[in-house]
Amino acid sequence: MDARLNGEEGGASNGAGPMALFLIFLRLGLTSFGGPVAHLGYFRTEFVARRRWFSDASYADLVALCQFLPGPASSQVGFAIGLIRNGWPGGIMAWAGFTLPSAVLMLVFAHGANVVEGPFAEGVIGGLKILAVAVVGHALLGMGRSLCPDRPRLALALAALLLLSVWHAPLAQIVVIGIGAAVGLASGFGRKDVPVSTGVAGGTALVRTWGPAWILLTVAIFVAGPLLLTFGVGGQGLALFDAFFRAGSLVFGGGHVVLPLLKSAVVGPGWVTPEQFLAGYGAAQALPGPLFTFAAFLGASAGPEPNGIAGALVALAGVSLPGLLLVAGFLPFWDRFRAWPAARSVLAGVNAAVVGVLAAAFHDPVFVGGIRDPLDFAIASVAFFALVVWRLPVWWVVAGTALAGGLSGVAGL
Repeated sequence: MDARLNGEEGGASNGAGPMALFLIFLRLGLTSFGGPVAHLGYFRTEFVARRRWFSDASYADLVALCQFLPGPASSQVGFAIGLIRNGWPGGIMAWAGFTLPSAVLMLVFAHGANVVEGPFAEGVIGGLKILAVAVVGHALLGMGRSLCPDRPRLALALAALLLLSVWHAPLAQIVVIGIGAAVGLASGFGRKDVPVSTGVAGGTALVRTWGPAWILLTVAIFVAGPLLLTFGVGGQGLALFDAFFRAGSLVFGGGHVVLPLLKSAVVGPGWVTPEQFLAGYGAAQALPGPLFTFAAFLGASAGPEPNGIAGALVALAGVSLPGLLLVAGFLPFWDRFRAWPAARSVLAGVNAAVVGVLAAAFHDPVFVGGIRDPLDFAIASVAFFALVVWRLPVWWVVAGTALAGGLSGVAGL
Protein backbone atom coordinates (compact mmCIF):
# COMPACT_ATOMS: atom_id res chain seq x y z
CA MET A 1 0.00 0.00 0.00
CA ASP A 2 1.36 3.38 -0.91
CA ALA A 3 0.96 7.05 -0.11
CA ARG A 4 -2.46 7.13 -1.70
CA LEU A 5 -3.88 5.39 1.36
CA ASN A 6 -3.39 8.51 3.43
CA GLY A 7 -5.24 11.07 1.39
CA GLU A 8 -2.12 12.63 -0.10
CA GLU A 9 -3.61 12.31 -3.56
CA GLY A 10 -7.00 13.04 -2.18
CA GLY A 11 -9.70 11.92 -4.48
CA ALA A 12 -12.32 9.26 -4.58
CA SER A 13 -11.62 6.22 -6.56
CA ASN A 14 -12.20 5.41 -10.19
CA GLY A 15 -15.98 5.20 -10.16
CA ALA A 16 -16.24 3.06 -7.00
CA GLY A 17 -18.21 5.56 -4.93
CA PRO A 18 -19.92 4.69 -1.64
CA MET A 19 -23.17 3.55 -3.28
CA ALA A 20 -21.30 1.41 -5.81
CA LEU A 21 -19.38 -0.17 -2.93
CA PHE A 22 -22.62 -0.78 -1.07
CA LEU A 23 -24.08 -2.64 -4.04
CA ILE A 24 -20.92 -4.70 -4.58
CA PHE A 25 -20.83 -5.75 -0.93
CA LEU A 26 -24.59 -6.28 -0.81
CA ARG A 27 -24.20 -8.89 -3.55
CA LEU A 28 -21.35 -10.47 -1.60
CA GLY A 29 -23.44 -10.40 1.57
CA LEU A 30 -26.22 -12.27 -0.21
CA THR A 31 -24.01 -14.99 -1.68
CA SER A 32 -20.96 -15.42 0.60
CA PHE A 33 -21.56 -18.71 2.40
CA GLY A 34 -19.00 -20.80 4.24
CA GLY A 35 -17.68 -18.66 7.10
CA PRO A 36 -14.95 -16.01 7.40
CA VAL A 37 -12.25 -17.83 5.42
CA ALA A 38 -14.69 -18.41 2.56
CA HIS A 39 -15.58 -14.72 2.70
CA LEU A 40 -11.92 -13.85 2.20
CA GLY A 41 -11.93 -16.12 -0.84
CA TYR A 42 -14.96 -14.33 -2.26
CA PHE A 43 -13.28 -10.96 -1.64
CA ARG A 44 -10.14 -12.10 -3.43
CA THR A 45 -12.18 -13.27 -6.42
CA GLU A 46 -13.99 -9.93 -6.56
CA PHE A 47 -11.23 -7.43 -5.77
CA VAL A 48 -7.99 -9.16 -6.82
CA ALA A 49 -8.94 -11.47 -9.68
CA ARG A 50 -11.89 -9.61 -11.20
CA ARG A 51 -11.56 -5.89 -10.44
CA ARG A 52 -7.76 -5.84 -9.89
CA TRP A 53 -7.99 -3.24 -7.13
CA PHE A 54 -5.29 -5.10 -5.21
CA SER A 55 -2.38 -7.40 -5.90
CA ASP A 56 -2.28 -10.71 -4.05
CA ALA A 57 0.50 -9.31 -1.87
CA SER A 58 -1.37 -6.16 -0.81
CA TYR A 59 -4.56 -8.15 -0.25
CA ALA A 60 -2.70 -10.66 1.93
CA ASP A 61 -1.16 -7.76 3.87
CA LEU A 62 -4.66 -6.46 4.53
CA VAL A 63 -5.85 -9.89 5.67
CA ALA A 64 -2.83 -10.20 7.98
CA LEU A 65 -3.52 -6.80 9.55
CA CYS A 66 -7.14 -7.73 10.26
CA GLN A 67 -6.10 -11.13 11.66
CA PHE A 68 -3.82 -9.34 14.13
CA LEU A 69 -6.63 -7.08 15.37
CA PRO A 70 -9.61 -8.18 17.46
CA GLY A 71 -12.96 -8.33 15.72
CA PRO A 72 -14.62 -10.12 12.78
CA ALA A 73 -11.73 -10.56 10.34
CA SER A 74 -13.71 -10.87 7.10
CA SER A 75 -15.95 -7.90 7.94
CA GLN A 76 -12.85 -5.88 8.83
CA VAL A 77 -11.23 -6.70 5.49
CA GLY A 78 -14.39 -5.57 3.67
CA PHE A 79 -14.52 -2.40 5.75
CA ALA A 80 -10.83 -1.73 5.03
CA ILE A 81 -11.41 -2.16 1.29
CA GLY A 82 -14.17 0.45 1.52
CA LEU A 83 -11.88 2.79 3.50
CA ILE A 84 -9.12 2.45 0.92
CA ARG A 85 -11.49 3.13 -1.95
CA ASN A 86 -13.58 5.94 -0.48
CA GLY A 87 -12.65 6.84 3.09
CA TRP A 88 -15.17 6.53 5.91
CA PRO A 89 -18.28 6.70 3.65
CA GLY A 90 -16.89 3.84 1.58
CA GLY A 91 -15.97 1.82 4.66
CA ILE A 92 -19.39 2.24 6.25
CA MET A 93 -21.23 1.38 3.03
CA ALA A 94 -19.03 -1.68 2.42
CA TRP A 95 -19.66 -2.92 5.97
CA ALA A 96 -23.41 -2.20 5.73
CA GLY A 97 -23.78 -3.96 2.38
CA PHE A 98 -21.99 -7.08 3.55
CA THR A 99 -23.73 -7.19 6.94
CA LEU A 100 -27.30 -6.19 6.06
CA PRO A 101 -28.63 -9.40 4.40
CA SER A 102 -27.78 -11.81 7.21
CA ALA A 103 -28.61 -9.23 9.90
CA VAL A 104 -32.12 -8.74 8.48
CA LEU A 105 -32.65 -12.51 8.21
CA MET A 106 -31.49 -13.01 11.80
CA LEU A 107 -33.94 -10.31 12.92
CA VAL A 108 -36.74 -12.05 11.02
CA PHE A 109 -35.82 -15.37 12.60
CA ALA A 110 -35.86 -13.78 16.06
CA HIS A 111 -39.52 -12.92 15.42
CA GLY A 112 -40.40 -16.52 14.67
CA ALA A 113 -40.15 -16.74 10.88
CA ASN A 114 -38.38 -19.68 9.28
CA VAL A 115 -35.63 -18.30 7.05
CA VAL A 116 -35.07 -21.58 5.19
CA GLU A 117 -38.14 -23.59 4.23
CA GLY A 118 -38.71 -26.45 1.82
CA PRO A 119 -36.40 -28.90 0.04
CA PHE A 120 -35.56 -26.55 -2.84
CA ALA A 121 -34.57 -23.66 -0.54
CA GLU A 122 -32.54 -25.99 1.67
CA GLY A 123 -30.89 -27.44 -1.45
CA VAL A 124 -30.00 -23.95 -2.68
CA ILE A 125 -28.30 -23.23 0.66
CA GLY A 126 -26.40 -26.50 0.35
CA GLY A 127 -25.38 -25.61 -3.21
CA LEU A 128 -24.00 -22.25 -2.09
CA LYS A 129 -21.99 -23.96 0.67
CA ILE A 130 -20.57 -26.22 -2.06
CA LEU A 131 -19.70 -23.09 -4.05
CA ALA A 132 -17.65 -21.86 -1.08
CA VAL A 133 -15.41 -24.92 -1.53
CA ALA A 134 -14.69 -23.94 -5.15
CA VAL A 135 -14.16 -20.26 -4.28
CA VAL A 136 -11.74 -20.93 -1.43
CA GLY A 137 -9.92 -23.53 -3.55
CA HIS A 138 -9.53 -20.94 -6.30
CA ALA A 139 -8.25 -18.35 -3.82
CA LEU A 140 -5.85 -20.87 -2.30
CA LEU A 141 -4.40 -21.72 -5.72
CA GLY A 142 -3.95 -18.07 -6.75
CA MET A 143 -2.51 -16.88 -3.45
CA GLY A 144 -0.22 -19.90 -3.23
CA ARG A 145 1.30 -19.16 -6.62
CA SER A 146 1.75 -15.48 -5.85
CA LEU A 147 2.83 -15.54 -2.21
CA CYS A 148 4.88 -18.76 -2.09
CA PRO A 149 7.13 -18.38 -5.16
CA ASP A 150 10.01 -20.42 -3.75
CA ARG A 151 10.60 -23.59 -1.74
CA PRO A 152 11.29 -21.92 1.65
CA ARG A 153 7.99 -20.05 1.57
CA LEU A 154 6.14 -23.16 0.39
CA ALA A 155 7.68 -24.99 3.33
CA LEU A 156 6.54 -22.22 5.70
CA ALA A 157 2.98 -22.45 4.33
CA LEU A 158 3.04 -26.24 4.76
CA ALA A 159 4.31 -25.90 8.34
CA ALA A 160 1.46 -23.48 9.10
CA LEU A 161 -1.03 -25.94 7.61
CA LEU A 162 0.34 -28.85 9.64
CA LEU A 163 0.38 -26.88 12.89
CA LEU A 164 -3.20 -25.68 12.48
CA SER A 165 -4.33 -29.18 11.58
CA VAL A 166 -3.42 -30.44 15.05
CA TRP A 167 -3.81 -27.25 17.14
CA HIS A 168 -7.29 -25.76 17.30
CA ALA A 169 -6.94 -23.21 20.09
CA PRO A 170 -8.68 -19.84 19.54
CA LEU A 171 -5.36 -17.98 19.22
CA ALA A 172 -3.70 -20.60 17.02
CA GLN A 173 -4.01 -18.54 13.83
CA ILE A 174 -2.48 -15.50 15.52
CA VAL A 175 0.46 -17.57 16.78
CA VAL A 176 1.02 -19.12 13.34
CA ILE A 177 1.03 -15.69 11.68
CA GLY A 178 3.47 -14.46 14.34
CA ILE A 179 5.75 -17.42 13.61
CA GLY A 180 5.55 -16.56 9.91
CA ALA A 181 6.60 -12.99 10.71
CA ALA A 182 9.59 -14.19 12.76
CA VAL A 183 10.70 -16.67 10.07
CA GLY A 184 10.33 -14.01 7.36
CA LEU A 185 12.44 -11.55 9.31
CA ALA A 186 15.15 -14.11 10.06
CA SER A 187 15.25 -15.40 6.47
CA GLY A 188 15.12 -12.05 4.67
CA PHE A 189 12.14 -13.04 2.51
CA GLY A 190 10.79 -10.42 0.15
CA ARG A 191 13.51 -7.78 0.42
CA LYS A 192 13.97 -7.85 -3.36
CA ASP A 193 10.81 -9.35 -4.81
CA VAL A 194 8.11 -7.49 -2.81
CA PRO A 195 7.88 -3.82 -3.89
CA VAL A 196 6.93 -1.06 -1.50
CA SER A 197 3.90 -0.20 -3.63
CA THR A 198 1.75 -3.17 -4.55
CA GLY A 199 -0.55 -1.36 -6.94
CA VAL A 200 -3.53 -0.48 -4.76
CA ALA A 201 -5.86 1.49 -7.01
CA GLY A 202 -7.43 4.73 -5.91
CA GLY A 203 -7.04 7.09 -2.98
CA THR A 204 -8.81 7.62 0.29
CA ALA A 205 -9.31 10.27 2.91
CA LEU A 206 -7.52 8.42 5.69
CA VAL A 207 -5.24 10.75 7.63
CA ARG A 208 -2.50 9.50 9.95
CA THR A 209 -3.23 12.06 12.64
CA TRP A 210 -6.71 10.53 13.17
CA GLY A 211 -5.41 6.98 13.60
CA PRO A 212 -4.46 7.28 17.30
CA ALA A 213 -7.79 8.98 17.98
CA TRP A 214 -9.76 5.94 16.77
CA ILE A 215 -7.58 3.61 18.85
CA LEU A 216 -7.99 5.77 21.96
CA LEU A 217 -11.75 5.98 21.36
CA THR A 218 -11.94 2.18 21.33
CA VAL A 219 -10.06 1.98 24.64
CA ALA A 220 -12.18 4.77 26.14
CA ILE A 221 -15.46 3.02 25.28
CA PHE A 222 -14.12 -0.28 26.63
CA VAL A 223 -13.23 1.35 29.95
CA ALA A 224 -16.12 3.80 30.26
CA GLY A 225 -18.96 1.29 29.83
CA PRO A 226 -18.41 -0.68 33.05
CA LEU A 227 -17.63 2.51 35.00
CA LEU A 228 -20.89 4.17 33.93
CA LEU A 229 -22.88 1.03 34.71
CA THR A 230 -21.26 0.82 38.14
CA PHE A 231 -22.63 4.29 38.94
CA GLY A 232 -26.07 3.42 37.57
CA VAL A 233 -25.74 5.46 34.38
CA GLY A 234 -27.13 4.21 31.06
CA GLY A 235 -29.51 1.47 32.15
CA GLN A 236 -30.21 -1.69 30.15
CA GLY A 237 -29.44 -0.07 26.79
CA LEU A 238 -25.85 0.68 27.82
CA ALA A 239 -25.53 -2.74 29.50
CA LEU A 240 -26.55 -4.45 26.23
CA PHE A 241 -24.17 -2.33 24.15
CA ASP A 242 -21.30 -2.81 26.61
CA ALA A 243 -21.73 -6.60 26.71
CA PHE A 244 -21.49 -6.87 22.93
CA PHE A 245 -18.73 -4.25 22.64
CA ARG A 246 -16.58 -6.20 25.09
CA ALA A 247 -17.20 -9.43 23.20
CA GLY A 248 -16.18 -7.78 19.94
CA SER A 249 -13.09 -6.31 21.60
CA LEU A 250 -11.77 -9.57 22.97
CA VAL A 251 -12.11 -12.01 20.06
CA PHE A 252 -9.42 -12.54 17.40
CA GLY A 253 -10.25 -13.92 13.97
CA GLY A 254 -14.00 -13.62 14.46
CA GLY A 255 -16.42 -16.33 13.43
CA HIS A 256 -17.07 -19.15 15.87
CA VAL A 257 -14.46 -17.87 18.34
CA VAL A 258 -16.90 -15.19 19.51
CA LEU A 259 -19.60 -17.69 20.54
CA PRO A 260 -18.38 -18.40 24.10
CA LEU A 261 -18.09 -14.66 24.76
CA LEU A 262 -21.59 -13.99 23.41
CA LYS A 263 -23.05 -16.87 25.41
CA SER A 264 -21.49 -15.52 28.59
CA ALA A 265 -22.73 -12.02 27.76
CA VAL A 266 -26.41 -12.84 27.18
CA VAL A 267 -27.17 -16.26 28.69
CA GLY A 268 -25.26 -15.58 31.92
CA PRO A 269 -27.40 -12.59 33.01
CA GLY A 270 -30.60 -14.31 31.79
CA TRP A 271 -31.33 -12.02 28.85
CA VAL A 272 -31.54 -14.98 26.44
CA THR A 273 -32.31 -18.60 27.30
CA PRO A 274 -29.84 -21.37 26.32
CA GLU A 275 -32.51 -22.77 23.97
CA GLN A 276 -32.88 -19.42 22.20
CA PHE A 277 -29.11 -19.10 21.92
CA LEU A 278 -28.72 -22.51 20.28
CA ALA A 279 -31.67 -21.93 17.94
CA GLY A 280 -30.21 -18.63 16.75
CA TYR A 281 -26.77 -20.15 16.30
CA GLY A 282 -28.27 -22.93 14.18
CA ALA A 283 -30.03 -20.40 11.96
CA ALA A 284 -26.82 -18.38 11.57
CA GLN A 285 -25.08 -21.44 10.09
CA ALA A 286 -27.52 -21.46 7.17
CA LEU A 287 -27.09 -17.81 6.24
CA PRO A 288 -24.54 -15.95 4.12
CA GLY A 289 -22.36 -13.13 5.41
CA PRO A 290 -20.62 -12.66 8.76
CA LEU A 291 -21.46 -14.86 11.75
CA PHE A 292 -21.26 -11.73 13.92
CA THR A 293 -24.79 -10.88 12.73
CA PHE A 294 -25.85 -13.54 15.24
CA ALA A 295 -25.65 -10.54 17.59
CA ALA A 296 -28.71 -9.06 15.86
CA PHE A 297 -30.73 -12.17 16.79
CA LEU A 298 -29.54 -12.04 20.39
CA GLY A 299 -30.27 -8.33 20.75
CA ALA A 300 -33.74 -8.76 19.26
CA SER A 301 -34.48 -11.78 21.47
CA ALA A 302 -33.23 -10.23 24.74
CA GLY A 303 -35.77 -10.35 27.59
CA PRO A 304 -35.42 -6.82 28.99
CA GLU A 305 -35.81 -3.82 26.69
CA PRO A 306 -34.31 -2.66 24.41
CA ASN A 307 -35.07 -5.65 22.24
CA GLY A 308 -36.68 -6.16 18.85
CA ILE A 309 -35.26 -3.92 16.14
CA ALA A 310 -33.72 -1.51 18.65
CA GLY A 311 -32.01 -4.33 20.54
CA ALA A 312 -30.72 -5.83 17.30
CA LEU A 313 -29.20 -2.50 16.24
CA VAL A 314 -27.58 -1.91 19.65
CA ALA A 315 -26.10 -5.42 19.79
CA LEU A 316 -24.86 -5.38 16.18
CA ALA A 317 -23.28 -1.94 16.63
CA GLY A 318 -21.64 -3.02 19.87
CA VAL A 319 -20.06 -6.22 18.56
CA SER A 320 -18.86 -4.64 15.29
CA LEU A 321 -17.64 -1.21 16.41
CA PRO A 322 -14.34 -2.09 18.15
CA GLY A 323 -12.99 -4.05 15.17
CA LEU A 324 -13.92 -1.31 12.71
CA LEU A 325 -12.45 1.49 14.84
CA LEU A 326 -9.18 -0.41 15.24
CA VAL A 327 -8.88 -0.98 11.48
CA ALA A 328 -9.40 2.75 10.91
CA GLY A 329 -6.77 3.44 13.58
CA PHE A 330 -4.03 1.17 12.26
CA LEU A 331 -4.60 1.23 8.49
CA PRO A 332 -3.18 4.74 7.86
CA PHE A 333 0.21 3.58 9.18
CA TRP A 334 0.32 0.34 7.23
CA ASP A 335 2.05 1.83 4.15
CA ARG A 336 4.81 3.43 6.28
CA PHE A 337 5.40 0.10 8.00
CA ARG A 338 5.65 -1.69 4.64
CA ALA A 339 8.28 0.76 3.42
CA TRP A 340 10.95 -0.69 5.74
CA PRO A 341 13.04 -3.49 4.20
CA ALA A 342 12.76 -5.53 7.40
CA ALA A 343 8.99 -5.07 7.35
CA ARG A 344 8.81 -6.39 3.79
CA SER A 345 10.58 -9.53 5.02
CA VAL A 346 8.13 -9.83 7.90
CA LEU A 347 5.15 -9.43 5.57
CA ALA A 348 6.53 -11.95 3.08
CA GLY A 349 6.73 -14.49 5.90
CA VAL A 350 3.27 -13.52 7.15
CA ASN A 351 1.81 -13.88 3.66
CA ALA A 352 3.24 -17.38 3.30
CA ALA A 353 1.74 -18.28 6.69
CA VAL A 354 -1.62 -16.84 5.57
CA VAL A 355 -1.59 -19.34 2.68
CA GLY A 356 -1.17 -22.12 5.24
CA VAL A 357 -3.99 -20.67 7.37
CA LEU A 358 -6.24 -20.59 4.31
CA ALA A 359 -5.29 -24.17 3.42
CA ALA A 360 -6.13 -25.42 6.92
CA ALA A 361 -9.50 -23.66 6.89
CA PHE A 362 -10.17 -24.97 3.37
CA HIS A 363 -10.42 -28.44 4.92
CA ASP A 364 -12.33 -27.47 8.06
CA PRO A 365 -14.80 -25.82 8.12
CA VAL A 366 -15.17 -25.10 4.37
CA PHE A 367 -14.77 -28.57 2.82
CA VAL A 368 -16.14 -30.49 5.81
CA GLY A 369 -19.14 -28.17 6.04
CA GLY A 370 -19.88 -28.05 2.31
CA ILE A 371 -19.21 -31.55 0.96
CA ARG A 372 -21.52 -34.27 2.29
CA ASP A 373 -21.43 -36.89 -0.47
CA PRO A 374 -19.93 -37.65 -3.93
CA LEU A 375 -22.57 -35.56 -5.71
CA ASP A 376 -21.56 -32.50 -3.69
CA PHE A 377 -17.93 -33.16 -4.58
CA ALA A 378 -18.83 -33.42 -8.27
CA ILE A 379 -20.71 -30.09 -8.17
CA ALA A 380 -17.78 -28.44 -6.37
CA SER A 381 -15.34 -29.80 -8.98
CA VAL A 382 -17.40 -28.39 -11.86
CA ALA A 383 -17.65 -25.03 -10.08
CA PHE A 384 -13.88 -25.01 -9.52
CA PHE A 385 -13.20 -25.71 -13.19
CA ALA A 386 -15.72 -23.05 -14.18
CA LEU A 387 -13.80 -20.46 -12.15
CA VAL A 388 -10.21 -21.55 -12.84
CA VAL A 389 -10.17 -23.19 -16.26
CA TRP A 390 -13.19 -21.89 -18.12
CA ARG A 391 -13.04 -18.48 -16.37
CA LEU A 392 -16.80 -18.06 -16.37
CA PRO A 393 -18.27 -14.98 -14.67
CA VAL A 394 -18.72 -15.54 -10.95
CA TRP A 395 -22.45 -14.86 -11.15
CA TRP A 396 -22.89 -17.73 -13.60
CA VAL A 397 -21.11 -20.07 -11.24
CA VAL A 398 -23.19 -18.85 -8.27
CA ALA A 399 -26.44 -19.36 -10.19
CA GLY A 400 -25.36 -22.76 -11.49
CA THR A 401 -24.34 -24.21 -8.13
CA ALA A 402 -27.43 -22.79 -6.40
CA LEU A 403 -29.67 -24.35 -9.06
CA ALA A 404 -27.82 -27.67 -8.89
CA GLY A 405 -28.18 -27.72 -5.13
CA GLY A 406 -31.87 -26.83 -5.29
CA LEU A 407 -32.64 -29.55 -7.84
CA SER A 408 -30.71 -32.14 -5.83
CA GLY A 409 -32.71 -31.11 -2.77
CA VAL A 410 -36.04 -31.56 -4.59
CA ALA A 411 -34.87 -34.92 -5.95
CA GLY A 412 -33.84 -36.01 -2.47
CA LEU A 413 -30.26 -36.73 -3.55
